Order: sequence, then structure tokens, then C-alpha cells
Amino acid sequence: MARYDAKASEKRWQEAWDRAGVFRAPNESPKPKAYVLEFFPYPSGRIHIGHTRNYTMGDVIARFRRAQGFNVLHPMGWDAFGLPAENAAREKGVHPREWTYENIRVMREQLKLMGLAIDWSREFATCDPAYYAHQQHLFLDFLKLGFVYRAEADVNWDPVEHTVLANEQVIDGLGWRSGAPVERRKLAQWFFKITAFSDDLLEALDHLPRWPEKVRLMQKNWIGRSEGLRFNFVLKGSPKNFPKVEVFSTRPDTLFGASFIALSPGHALSEELAKKNPKLAEFVAECRRVGTAEEAIEKAEKLGFDTGIKAVHPFDAKWELPVYVANFVLMAYGTGAIFGCPAHDQRDLDFARKYDLPVVPVVIPEGTDPRTVKIGNEAYLGPGRLANSRFLDGMEVEAAKAETAKRIEQTGQGQRTVNYRLRDWLVSRQRYWGCPIPIIHCVSCGMVPVPERDLPVKLPDDVRFDQPGNPLDHHPTWKNVACPKCGKPARRETDTFDTFIDSSWYFARFCDSGAMEPINAKAANYWLPVDQYIGGVEHAILHLLYARFFTRMLRRAGYVALDEPFAGLFTQGMVCHEVYRDREGRYLAPDEVEKRDGKVFQRGSKTEVRIEASEKMSKSKKNVVPPEVIADQYGADTIRWFMLSDTPPERDVEWTQTGAEGCWRFVQRVYRLVTEASELPPVGTKIGSTDGVALALRRATHRAIAAVTEDLEALRFNRAVARIYELTNEISGVGQAPGPIPGAVMREALESLVLLIGPMMPHLAETCWERLGHAQMLAHEAWPKWDKALVRADTITIAVQVNGKRRGEIEIAAEAGEDKVREQALALETVQRALGGKPPRRVIVVPGRIVNVVA
Repeated sequence: MARYDAKASEKRWQEAWDRAGVFRAPNESPKPKAYVLEFFPYPSGRIHIGHTRNYTMGDVIARFRRAQGFNVLHPMGWDAFGLPAENAAREKGVHPREWTYENIRVMREQLKLMGLAIDWSREFATCDPAYYAHQQHLFLDFLKLGFVYRAEADVNWDPVEHTVLANEQVIDGLGWRSGAPVERRKLAQWFFKITAFSDDLLEALDHLPRWPEKVRLMQKNWIGRSEGLRFNFVLKGSPKNFPKVEVFSTRPDTLFGASFIALSPGHALSEELAKKNPKLAEFVAECRRVGTAEEAIEKAEKLGFDTGIKAVHPFDAKWELPVYVANFVLMAYGTGAIFGCPAHDQRDLDFARKYDLPVVPVVIPEGTDPRTVKIGNEAYLGPGRLANSRFLDGMEVEAAKAETAKRIEQTGQGQRTVNYRLRDWLVSRQRYWGCPIPIIHCVSCGMVPVPERDLPVKLPDDVRFDQPGNPLDHHPTWKNVACPKCGKPARRETDTFDTFIDSSWYFARFCDSGAMEPINAKAANYWLPVDQYIGGVEHAILHLLYARFFTRMLRRAGYVALDEPFAGLFTQGMVCHEVYRDREGRYLAPDEVEKRDGKVFQRGSKTEVRIEASEKMSKSKKNVVPPEVIADQYGADTIRWFMLSDTPPERDVEWTQTGAEGCWRFVQRVYRLVTEASELPPVGTKIGSTDGVALALRRATHRAIAAVTEDLEALRFNRAVARIYELTNEISGVGQAPGPIPGAVMREALESLVLLIGPMMPHLAETCWERLGHAQMLAHEAWPKWDKALVRADTITIAVQVNGKRRGEIEIAAEAGEDKVREQALALETVQRALGGKPPRRVIVVPGRIVNVVA
């Protein structure tokens, strides 16, 4: 029995593809273009089986499009800057550059093992000076256009590490590494003016039909457009330079339910009052220790400090509200001040209960007596009509909003406005391993851009990581430089860029990664937008939003001719695996355990292991499987086939050894079908007329081609796999059929099977294609076409209903006319019984689908 040698085959074909430059993409071609891209990988060490899923899916699409006659760009690079490399330097004493490039080398080998159809000639890493030189150039372009500015901003400050922490690095108010209480500090930071594009970024989401609805909704919520009212409360007892406070509210209809005013700890009035009130100053300092993460602020206990100031209600000069400084009010949203309506906002209700403030319901459910409504521990957030609201009583919510806004505007106290949750993008990071910001600070000249002739501003190699803070601040010489304008001693900017910048334009650089300018406009306008972008939903908001914004800046700077970088987006599910722990609770890797008699033991021992629920593969829980181990045992095509089989690609899939073994058996089955096929005629032999089993096999072949094509177009990889299984069964079943099958029919079926698995199991497909007598590599072959006549069914099944209730079905010739369909439907015994011997009043025939009989 013939046996497929995956290891030898995969090595051979990968070398053949490389030698022939099969996957190099020219920047000019008469063919239609297809740009396929997976999310930029971070070189964190070694990839595991879970990482191969999205690369496999992208590779299937790239190979499929290539076979369809497209000029395909499918590149690969490395999102190589970031904190993990700096942490490795501190913990292991290895330079970030060495750590990063060694990881890239390892991961490149692992990805090449998978046989991906990648144009490696376009490869780059974002930590290459040749890449970040162009990024610095773009920054200076954007600075000239007014899209960049520097301002003070609240940041999470670790007082032990002497560095700014991202929100996700603040855990329960503590620095993730130092364990020190995090402080909120104001530091001068660099910003990109993303808010200038808020409306455009939001509106354009409705014109991305090939994006998942959930991703578009996540972005809409993040941008957070809200219509509301900005208006003033006159203050009593406040400093003279603060005669009033401006608030923003999306619910001005609840103004008669107001019981307090709350200021952000960062509000100018809060800071002014804290200068003369030590207790308030301590309260503000305590608020700052929570950090800047919105989620952390939301989860914290709602606390306030009564300033003693009173705010006058805009519709009643005798009605005064207490003014608090509150820890839950965000300075970054609206005006940094709110009025609290506890009955209809849970956060406000929690605050009011703590400080014994009035809770007055003003929106009452329909049909409810306002006098009977009591608010308990939950605010009422539903619809209704206004009550306890004077001139608004009886109005529905939207009408009450409009009436309140009209009266406020008429009295000159405020105006209707649109507000966004989206804030400008803070791009400064106090780290070494990132792209240097090309700015020089001069006492005489201020902020001076680094001249283009001096780009790139390179990172120094001789840095130390043995003390807290940013190594660039501690470097003895790198930061000291002459001012380009006046020549006096000056200081380099020591902040580096947020790494999201690196991944916000890499797709455009791939269009011509060797260009002398940041982006080759001609190549970018040919390749962009990316036709199919594939990656995890965890990047659905920030990366995708920043890339969309960055593309808009690139267009304004004249580099590209479009606003939206990704025409099609697909977010794949995660790959999961069981989690194992020993008696002490330590995690164990799959290769450290073995299964015996239905139980799991530590390998080579009798010590039983605890099995926990299957979770996303994670190095921290050691439930990862290296792809090279599986490839060595079963071949890369087995991994690829597993990733595409059974589970819809947008859902999570569980990696199992038995599943891998099943895929390996199928690999061998396909190989045997091809190698054991007997007496096949020469390549290109025409097929004569067929009937019986031969015709049935031809129909199955052409239906499989049509179905797999349709499924791959829709990214339904698991369904495409199921169709291939069906065709394989049809081919295998021919051996049990009476009489011989024409060799040309069998050749057509086998060749079609091999072409269909080509994008999914390319090494196996190349070997089988060669065994079928073809001299040209399958990678150069066109996608198979189907014959419509063979795909069309001879008969169809049509459901029959009587008065909307299903009574049966009929099988009828596909070509049958409406009269024949009606006749057969009425002849059904179940229909006759339902009619009770009476003629139908009406018979409605929906061609090819259903017959509705009205009795």
C-alpha cells in the first residue's frame, strides 16, 4: 500500500516554490489584483498551533485567488517594537534588538514550515531603521499638516519604575511589575488629532459591507457619538474666576430629577479649590491613584467631596444643588462636569445613596401613576413619560429633550451639541524599544523637527536597563544634540512612539517595501485597499481604528488615494486546548502528560494530572502545541486541514490529538486514491458521452467544484472541507460500482479533487498532481471550472403546505412547469385529506421552493 511521506514532500515543494519565485508579486500586471494580509505578528518567541489558524486561512485565500487568475500580494513582516523586548532585557540581560531578531529568525522558520504562499522578498520588521526612518518622515509630514500636537495629559505613573503605564498594565490600581500604587500624573505628551476625523470614521463604517457587523458596532461604540446639550449652572460660593460651570448631558429631559453637580478631579475648578483645601487636595490625590483606565474608574467605589459650593438650577433660581468633586467623572468626556439624576442613572444612584441625596423619578413607565413609583437599588433606564418635571410633564422622552434644549438655548444658557467618546490618540511612550520621535527641544527655539537629512534618528545600542525609567533619559550622550536652528545645546525627545503607529501603515509599505520614499504612491494605489484582512477580534477596535485614521492622514499628505485601507475583514476564532495541572497547581504542557486508561498522568509516572476546561492556547498556561512537533509527525498539511475542518472559522476550535490523527488519515486516503488509480488515460484526454455511474461521478465532481468555489468565496472553509470529503467518498465508492468507469471520467474526478485541495493542502496536492502525470507545478494551474449542465439537478424536492401547515413534499423534474407542480401537489393524499374533498380556493406555486394551498 502506497504511503505518503509528508516530511520529504513538504521540503521538496517548498524549495521548488522558492527556486521558481512562484509567490513573488509584480507591482504591475494585466491581471486583476488581490491583496491578502493577516494581522501583523509580534515576534514574541515561538509560535504555537493556535497562531497557524489565521495564517492558514489567509494562505487558502491567497492560493485560491492566484488559481483564479489574480495577481496576488501576500506579504509577511514583523511588528517588532514593544515592551516585551525591553522586559526581556531587564530580566534576562539580553539586548532588545538581539532578542527581537532571534525571535524573528525562529518564527520565520516556523511559518515557512507551514508552506505559506508568501512573498518573502517584501519582508521587514518595524524595528529596522530603514522602516522607522520613513515613519519619522511621516510624523514630520503630519506635524506640518496640523495633525500632531503636544499637550499635558493625565497618565498612569508608576512611582517605582518611573515610567508611564498603559491602562492594561494597571492591575487593581497597582503597577503590573512593581506592585506599587499607580498615580495619575500630568505629563507633556504627543498626540495625533484623530478626533478631527470622528464623523468620517463613524459614517464610513456603514460603507464597509465586508466587515463583521460586531466589529463595526464595536468601533461605533468606541467612537461614541452622542447628541446632547451643553449648558451652564450659575455657581454660588465659588472663586470669582469660576462664576458658572458648564455641563454636558445626553439626557437633559431629566433635569428636574437633578440632585447634585459632580466635577472631575481634573476639572479646573477642582484643582483651583484643592489649592486652598488640604482635604480636597488629598481626595484628588487619592482619585489619581486609581489611574486613567475608564474601566478601573467605573469599577471603583463612587466617592465624592462636597465643595460647599451651590449650583443654581437653570429653570428655578431658588433651587440649589450641591457641587461635589467625584472620582467617577471623566475629564476626557464632555466638559468634565455633570449633573446627577440618580433615578435614571445607576452610577448617579449609587452616589446619591452613599451621600443621602434626593432621588426623584421623572421618567415614568406608561400607564403608571407617578405617585406610586419608588426607586430602589436600581435606576429606571426604560422609556416612559415625564413627571415631576413642571412644563415637561406628560411628554415622551425625546419631546422632553427637545423642549428642554429649546428653552435653554432661548435663554442663552447653552446649546445643543454633538459629543464623542473618542479622544485624541496619545502616542508618547516612555520606553527605549520603540521608534524615536524626531523632535529636538531647544530653550531658545522651542520644539524643532529633526531635519530630513538627519533621519533616521536611530536608537543607541549602548543602553542600560539596570535602573528604573526610560533608558533614553539615562543615556549620557544620545539625548544631547545641537539645535538644528540656532546651534545651541539642545535635547532630543526621549519618548518613543506607541507601537500601534508601527502597525497603522505597514500594509501600505508592503506595496513596495524597498521604496526610497515612505510609500510608493503608484504601487499603493495599485494594491490598496487590502482585499482580505484576517486576524483576531481582540484588535477589532484600536488597531483597526488607528489604521483607518492613519490612512486618512496619508491621503491628506498625498501618499495614497483612498481613506479605507481594508475592504474585507474576517476575524477568526481562537484555537483552544485542555489545561493540565499537577498536584501543586503548576501548569503542565501537553508533552509533559500522557493518557492511559481514560486518565491523564505526568509522562513516565503514576502521578495523576488534573484536567481543566479547554481554553485559548496560552504560553502562561502551557496548553500550547508547537507546530513543528505536529509537522514532524504528520506534516504541515495535516495542521492546515485541521484548522479548516469541522468548525466555522469565526468560532473557536479545540485542538486534539485524535482530530490531528483523523486529518492525517485523510491525507493518506487522498494519496492512495491518486497513486492506486489504474489505467488512467493521458493528461488532456477528452470525455465522451456518459451515463449511469460515470455520469453520476461527473455530476458529483462538478457539483463539488461549484460548491467549494462558492464556500471559499464566502470564507466558509469548514463547508468547503465537507464538500471535498463528499467528493472523496464518491470517488472511493466507484470501486464498488458494477462495470468499469471510463478512465477519462476518473482522471477528471481525481484531478478536480487535487485542484480543490490545492489551496488547503498544497504539498500533498503538488505530489498528487505530479503523480497524475503533470509536468507543470499545481501552483501554476488554473482553478477548475464546472459545467452548469452537470451541476443542475434532474429533480428537485418541493414542500407543500395547506393553509400554512406543512402537509408533505413532492419530488419532480427540475424542468417541470407550474401546472405539473400544481397537479402533483394536489394529488398528495395528505393534501386531499386536508381539503376534505373540496376544491382549493387558491394554489400558489413558488418555483423551485414551495406550494401553498389555500383551502
